[in-house]
Amino acid sequence: MGRRSRKRGDAIVRPVPAPATPPARGERPRAPWHPLPLVELSVLIGLGLLVWGLIRRDDDGGRVLLVCGLALASLGGLDTALREHFAGFKPHALLLAALPAVLTAGVLFFARAPGIVIPLAGAVVFAAAFAGLRRAFRRGH
Repeated sequence: MGRRSRKRGDAIVRPVPAPATPPARGERPRAPWHPLPLVELSVLIGLGLLVWGLIRRDDDGGRVLLVCGLALASLGGLDTALREHFAGFKPHALLLAALPAVLTAGVLFFARAPGIVIPLAGAVVFAAAFAGLRRAFRRGH
């Protein structure tokens, strides 16, 4: 038998490198009213109003409940998107750009603007808001 330079139990153990993981982004930005779950309550109440409005959808009160429920539940999502976007946590430029575009289209609709002006103005406002929000996210990130 030949000589062994090392015994079996004395093998050199090299540590296995850890797999590369992306850097942690940290926690989501907290709301100024942090201990109070205001966003969650807003969405919950909005959903409750939506259900109540669907039950009473045939009268004017039910339609008002539907609109209020949609608005209240949407505000909860909008708040989260705004905080995450401007804190540099996640980009929400596309979602946030829709808000001024829809508001512009709504104002023009109720002002009885010509039919072609409403979508064109909405598209222009959407494009401008998207470009500005995208730049704001890149600066903050």
